[in-house]
Amino acid sequence: MKKWVVGNWKMNGSLDMMNAFVPAFLDTLMESSGWETRVRVGICPPSAYLCNLTNFLTGYPVDVGAQNVHHESHGAFTGEVSPAMLKDVGVKLSLVGHSERRQLFGETDVQVREKLNALVAEGLTAILCVGETLAERESGKESEIVATQVNNALDGFDGAQSKRLVVAYEPIWAIGTGKTASPQQANEMHAHIRGILRQALGDETGNDIPVLYGGSVNPENADSLIAEPEINGMLVGGASLKPETFLSIIQSSNI
Repeated sequence: MKKWVVGNWKMNGSLDMMNAFVPAFLDTLMESSGWETRVRVGICPPSAYLCNLTNFLTGYPVDVGAQNVHHESHGAFTGEVSPAMLKDVGVKLSLVGHSERRQLFGETDVQVREKLNALVAEGLTAILCVGETLAERESGKESEIVATQVNNALDGFDGAQSKRLVVAYEPIWAIGTGKTASPQQANEMHAHIRGILRQALGDETGNDIPVLYGGSVNPENADSLIAEPEINGMLVGGASLKPETFLSIIQSSNI
């Protein structure tokens, strides 16, 4: 299975930042021959910069992704962007159900499912984000919480569209905190998610869906995380804002 490394810039960046980031990033990335057969790379900038980044990356094997999407195709939804609009400007994928969307903006499992279905119906890849809080882990409910999130998102999902689905496990207690799940903790949860996917979609389909780790990924822990057998790539936050650190994490997956 090809590894995935996707950068989530969150609400960070500027045109000046991209003007500096992209050439430095691409010059080094393209020097490494054959990496694109082993690693799929994506960057999710703020929506204001989606068009700029797709223009920068035209012709390069790096996908541009959105951080959020609305499930309707059009209508009176001020401030929202549809999957068709994302596709129209060259976007290839979108995050769905990131913990910050769930916690800060009250996004529900129903909304996550609607967005996921809308994305794959439009031919875009959905990266479904799931994960537990520190309180849920400390109370021993992490497996139950993640199973509920995955199953609710996949309720009624057409397994034939599974090639457009990626799952990202992001323990909420490790996002932006500097804390990271140990490789063993992450691998155990990834194996749990893999089992849920098999049960929901069948063994063959469930085995083919990449499951990524996200939660304070950095060059210092990337090697040990990607070495775990159940981890198929990484969703990278702050470390994706600098070309040198993002490239280092990509190189960890280029094996």
